[in-house]
Amino acid sequence: MFKKVQIYKTDKYNMLNVEVQGKTLIVREISDQWGEECHTFVSRPEMLHWAENRFRPEDFTGREAERDAILDGFRSI
Repeated sequence: MFKKVQIYKTDKYNMLNVEVQGKTLIVREISDQWGEECHTFVSRPEMLHWAENRFRPEDFTGREAERDAILDGFRSI
C-alpha cells in the first residue's frame, strides 16, 4: 500500500505527484513539453534537495508564492 500526494496540477498534461512507498519516494512529473519524468529518492532530505534545485527562485521571479506552495507541498510529505 502506498500514499499518493499531488503537489500541483494545472491540467491533465502538467502535474507533479509524489508516491510514498515505505521509505522510497517516487516523484512523477508530467509536462506537455517533456512527457513523464520519474525520480526515485530513498530519503525525504534527498527529495527536498532535488525539489529546491528543480524549482529555483530565479525561475519564479514574480511568482514566489507559486514556488512556496510547491515546496510546501514537498515539505508536507
